[in-house]
Amino acid sequence: MNYLQYFQHAKDAQQEMLRLSNETIDVILTDLANEIRNKTSFLLEENQKDLNRMPTDDPKYDRLLLSEHRISTIASDIEHVAHLKNPIGGILESRTLPNKLHIEKVRVPLGVISVIYEARPNVTLDVFALCFKTGNVTLLKGGSDAAFSNTAIVKIIQTVLERHNISPKVVTLLPAEREATEALLQAVGYVDVLIPRGSQQLINYVRTASKIPVIETGAGIVHTYFDVSADVEKGKAIIHNAKTRRVSVCNSLDCLLVHKERLADLALLTEPLSHKEVELFADEESYRQLESHYPQHLLRQAEESHFGTEFLSLKLAIKVVKDIDDALTHIAQYSSKHSEAIIAENPETIARFLHTVDAAAVYANVSTAFTDGAQFGLGAEIGISTQKLHARGPMGLEELTSYKWIVRGDGQIRE
Repeated sequence: MNYLQYFQHAKDAQQEMLRLSNETIDVILTDLANEIRNKTSFLLEENQKDLNRMPTDDPKYDRLLLSEHRISTIASDIEHVAHLKNPIGGILESRTLPNKLHIEKVRVPLGVISVIYEARPNVTLDVFALCFKTGNVTLLKGGSDAAFSNTAIVKIIQTVLERHNISPKVVTLLPAEREATEALLQAVGYVDVLIPRGSQQLINYVRTASKIPVIETGAGIVHTYFDVSADVEKGKAIIHNAKTRRVSVCNSLDCLLVHKERLADLALLTEPLSHKEVELFADEESYRQLESHYPQHLLRQAEESHFGTEFLSLKLAIKVVKDIDDALTHIAQYSSKHSEAIIAENPETIARFLHTVDAAAVYANVSTAFTDGAQFGLGAEIGISTQKLHARGPMGLEELTSYKWIVRGDGQIRE
């Protein structure tokens, strides 16, 4: 198949996006949110076709699943994006030089943004809303697992666009086959930035094979450290929420680090997890402590491979550490630099953790479940960037912009 036509259409649509006013963009996004609600039954029917092809015990099943509540939440997020201030055109710097040149540094769209993602149909709407708000063209490459859902969603988006006399080419869904991904990775001159969302395997493949600039939205290997000064009740609630609120997302807890002097509290900390059937992979010390307290069918001795694993399921690794230095060393070794947390009451310990840990989001006495664009007040999100260049953490509107220098004069020439 010739994929060049898709890329050319996306590039051509840039000019139309630049002509849209903020008011028009917000009206269309609001209309889209209402249309999503009106088409809930249709979306659930198409989503079910995808679900029927996936085993229910697959970790991706929950990511793929749409429900009335999730659709309603997505629609609300789109409305939130519509009400946010558009950063495009914002002046970042302004100065007049001695030679009377007036220089401004102004926010502009990135251009054509392509996102490669797996079984997450909500990403289709999140990405479009944020890209459209910031004047970017959206080029989507979803996985075959969500083909019916993604096709239905893009059909709804394009229907709304055509209702407002906007070219449907400002959003394009590439065919689900792998060949489309390989062609996209070579689309130099058509796509300005490529953002992979999904497994570490997908992200690694895109990073190494792409000829287009890539922003990594990485896998989340998430730790929480329970310090010697920590409060048990806070810890119990935070650990339970971080692990079980939604296990298939990248901000869910993968490894609990416990200070050796608080080992006696481990049974209390993990007791709520047993009610959710969380399987624990405990190191030698924590295993001995839990052996007579945690359900035997859910308790396993940890192997080295369990540390540094993103489980995306009801599984949790546990390791006893000597002190905060030991915890920081472990996190530095195994972290994917996504989200890391400390539970502690000692302000000096907290300050050291927050200062030292190298991650996109670092928490003190808070569940890592909050690493989310909507929770950060950004509306929806493109993804959680785990790299440091251009964007880091939840990527909202500002992260989808670049800037250009605008220089005004009155006949000046350079000597």
